[in-house]
Amino acid sequence: MARDSQAALVALNRFGFGARGGASGDLINAASDPRGFVKAELGRPNGVLLEAPGLQSTPQLGQAVFAYQDQVKQARDAAAKAAVPTEAQPTAEQKPVLRRNLSLNAAATEIAGQMAEAKPADNLAKPDTMQPNAAAPPAAKPAPQPLNVIQKTFRAEALARLQRATLVECGFTERLVVFWSNHFCISAGKGELARIWAGAFEREAIRPHVLGRFADMLKAVEQHPAMLFFLDNQQSLGPDSRAGQNRKRGLNENLAREIMELHTLGVGGGYTQSDVTSLARIITGWTFAGRQGQLGTPGSFVFNTNAHQPGAQMLLGKSYEATGLAQGEAALADIARHPSTANFIAAKFVRHFVADEPPPALVARLREIFVKTDGDLKALATALVDSDEAWKAPLTKMRSPYDFLVASGRLLARVPEDPGRYLNGLNLLGQPLWSPSGPNGFADTNAAWAAPEGMKLRLDIAAQIGARLGNNIDPLDLLEFAAADAASIETRRAVERAESRQQALALLLMSPEMQRR
Repeated sequence: MARDSQAALVALNRFGFGARGGASGDLINAASDPRGFVKAELGRPNGVLLEAPGLQSTPQLGQAVFAYQDQVKQARDAAAKAAVPTEAQPTAEQKPVLRRNLSLNAAATEIAGQMAEAKPADNLAKPDTMQPNAAAPPAAKPAPQPLNVIQKTFRAEALARLQRATLVECGFTERLVVFWSNHFCISAGKGELARIWAGAFEREAIRPHVLGRFADMLKAVEQHPAMLFFLDNQQSLGPDSRAGQNRKRGLNENLAREIMELHTLGVGGGYTQSDVTSLARIITGWTFAGRQGQLGTPGSFVFNTNAHQPGAQMLLGKSYEATGLAQGEAALADIARHPSTANFIAAKFVRHFVADEPPPALVARLREIFVKTDGDLKALATALVDSDEAWKAPLTKMRSPYDFLVASGRLLARVPEDPGRYLNGLNLLGQPLWSPSGPNGFADTNAAWAAPEGMKLRLDIAAQIGARLGNNIDPLDLLEFAAADAASIETRRAVERAESRQQALALLLMSPEMQRR
């Protein structure tokens, strides 16, 4: 039984988010057929998609934020006008001081209340309610500011993702979503559009292709308004295009560089600066319609011919004719099939799921699968699960903060009704949701997450969970759900000898069985 439990622990931790407390069948099902348990989710491609009340499309969200920004501006302008007596208009020297004294937050709060019915529904997030015997707040205390459309959308998207990860049986496909979302990352910290689009980007550009073809995901990602905004391609103009000549602006190479360095070929993948510049020219005109809707539905992907660099372009030794939008799509399709892309993706995939130093034989095998199947990501995932290396390697990878918090919620059988605790925990642990500090995403190594200061913060969170829930939970029962016979003697003794249930729960959450994958 111990051997079966060890295989089940690998199935649940390496490929998923850990066992669910109260779901005694997780370990049993995983132990009876570990590979089959993990691969079962690969046979349900529609299960990767995510739909929930209140989640809207990127164009709908774009129009909502444009409308919100316009109304905030109107409220600010009205407040500025009302603050000045008609008989004493401010002088030119006084106007800057007046503008600084205006409260944009107050204006935004007023507009947020007015827009409540027009915003995307947030049926998922529930605010905390006052306890029956709680004292009433002081009369002078200001009421909490209502969430604006951007905050409500972000929280609704976060909650839908967290609920899916908590409830799913194994979690392999959700782990794949997290991997690819971090590979093709944007950052919600870029601005209001990036924040409101972060969840939609993952739902629209990542999830539909997690079990599809890499080339299709690549195209969907690079043409998504969130990626174009994040890497500034809407600002890129072909120097010889009509817009480039009129506005005296030129190329922005951010998106082209990250496509080659981070999304496909990788550093040392055989491209040069000249190739980066060529790709930047090829994808000029890839943008999204703005608030005026002159090029299309606001917030939707459009190809702006007037911004596109005319003429053929040479990229990676191949000439691409001047075919407009099709020129860039053909270039992306070829990059997706480049040998360097296969090698880069295979190595990163194995590094994420198996070990910081990926086994060379497994990387080579997945590279061959990637090439042979034309980038079939379901075949890539299946080959990983079928490999002996993925099951024999010890569980030494440190769970990321997101994985740790989700695994804890699953074990405690706590389906989140509000994303606040998770979002706060992720901020504290250095992995704010959909908000990496750069286009290379969050680090995926033990060194990034096993630092002493980070572990101290995890312990603080584990202690808080223990203090809040420990009275009503038997940690030894939870240990059976988490690992059963595969739990180490040291972990079992630590839980048994704890001074209280609260302490025992905290020790369990900090154990290798919960921290390693």
